[in-house]
Amino acid sequence: MVRTSVVAGLGAWLPAGVVTNDDLGRELDTTDDWIRSRTGIGRRHIAEPGVATSDMAVEAGGRALKSAGVARADAVVLATTTPDRLCPATAPLVAARLSLGPVPAFDVSAVCTGFLYALATARGLIAAGTADRVLVIGADTYSSILDPGDRSARAIFGDGAGAVLLRPGEPDEPGALGPVLLASDGSGEELISVRSGGSREPFRRETAADADPYFRMNGKAVFRGAVERMSQSSRQVAEESGWTADSIDRLVAHQANLRILHAVADRLGLPRERCPVHLDRVGNTAAASLPLALADAVAARRLLPGHRTVLTAFGGGLTWGATALTWPDVQPA
Repeated sequence: MVRTSVVAGLGAWLPAGVVTNDDLGRELDTTDDWIRSRTGIGRRHIAEPGVATSDMAVEAGGRALKSAGVARADAVVLATTTPDRLCPATAPLVAARLSLGPVPAFDVSAVCTGFLYALATARGLIAAGTADRVLVIGADTYSSILDPGDRSARAIFGDGAGAVLLRPGEPDEPGALGPVLLASDGSGEELISVRSGGSREPFRRETAADADPYFRMNGKAVFRGAVERMSQSSRQVAEESGWTADSIDRLVAHQANLRILHAVADRLGLPRERCPVHLDRVGNTAAASLPLALADAVAARRLLPGHRTVLTAFGGGLTWGATALTWPDVQPA
């Protein structure tokens, strides 16, 4: 029998620094009204100098372990686009700082869909019997890759980390992960990218003047793709769970843009209040977005035990996906 993975713990962490829309307006040609009308975002948390993705991942991971009432995990899967270094991966450092011992630990890179890809990977480790408890973390420090003069990107993105602990369990118990849909379309790689710094365009002294180390995004094309793909994948995992789309109690979608969230809810025929919103206070936190939104919704009692819940995301790659579960009685630490 294939072992099922169950959500047993939930943790979240945001850096202390807050940048409001008015703060950005004092630096860039933008206003609070301009940002809110286009994104729904009012502020975002930004890591202090010297705070890296691993630091935030350790904080969120430790809280997920505490939430689950355990001290250890058998593996760590870290979703991030902003690792501490290109080499080595960041997850082994996170595992070491959490005193987990010589457990398997590795990074997953699927941009804003990264947390769903990491969940699916962790579920596979549990199904195979490789691990009994897997710490799944989404953490990103997007402020480290944003062009200081790019008002659109700086208005959208914030830093943060969120995590869940998975354990084996029964397929019909609350918290058991249901169908998982993952997909990609590499022909859209240019829509969301950091051009320079990889093997395609490595940093070289002789070409440094032409390098572009910053995050770039085609907002209009991404908007259309996000709405279409998240709507389709959410509907599919709901149907595979035996639910009608309009019977979803909570649609926890990647917190990219308020208009995207509303458009996805509308396409599924869901009242918008069933789609928890966290981005107004934290912005788009990339791979951390889904677990942070879960923690916020649970803390605000907008996500309750027994709620039929769909998680969905869309990100660079292009990548997208969704999964479904009945929310368990798990509180964020």
